[in-house]
Amino acid sequence: MTGSWALVTGASDGIGVEFCTGLAARGYNLALAARREQKLHEVAASLSAEWGIASRVIPCDLAKPHAAQELHRQTSDLGIAVDFLVNNAGLLQNGYFDEIDLGKQEELLAVNVVALTALTHLFLQDMLARGRGHILNVASTAGWVGIPQQNVYAASKAYVISFSLALADELRAKRSGVGVTVLCPSYTRTKMLDNPEQGPKLTVPEALVLEPEVVARDGIDACLRGRPIVIPGLGNRLGMPLLQCLPRVWVTRLFGVLYRKGQS
Repeated sequence: MTGSWALVTGASDGIGVEFCTGLAARGYNLALAARREQKLHEVAASLSAEWGIASRVIPCDLAKPHAAQELHRQTSDLGIAVDFLVNNAGLLQNGYFDEIDLGKQEELLAVNVVALTALTHLFLQDMLARGRGHILNVASTAGWVGIPQQNVYAASKAYVISFSLALADELRAKRSGVGVTVLCPSYTRTKMLDNPEQGPKLTVPEALVLEPEVVARDGIDACLRGRPIVIPGLGNRLGMPLLQCLPRVWVTRLFGVLYRKGQS
């Protein structure tokens, strides 16, 4: 197949759809991966019609064992050379750690940590062989601090931040031609704000909620410019570094109070 290809995981809704839209607008052909096949076909058909790009749908559940390896194999079988990988798929669980089903916590880690790492490793090998490529890993401002009521989610995003920044430096030092960017949005207007499958609803002041198209645009732009990290929203960009200057125990207790108050 001709033209540059982007692979977006979690492409069926929310920020994932906006990543697909932003990349299609920049001329990328799209491979869309997520669990909901029918929704993927709808998104792919709409973007192909609007932007004249090629698209392929690859249904997958990244919580399953070896799902990343299977996704990589399927893109190869389709003849797709991925130039831009967006590791957007992610799971969230709200509530007290001991009250959340262990299986759900393990699925969260499988998607947010294991699948992201595996996909990065697999597609990075292909990009290194070609001497070019972009990888955008979606983390969260939650990864900057410990978040009671979302402790496993926040820890998983802390992993993504640390992993991505270190990998970006390794690839820069090697002059590999491949760039890695980690995107750290805060609350974003997606189903994660109110999804009964992930526990109690979290009430967030409207002024603090980012729009998914803004988050996706900032992430794509930063990745194409070779920036290792991007934090959408001026308040977030100022606030996250300031939080690092305070004792972690104080910050964790503060967020614990806020999150327990905000969950219903």
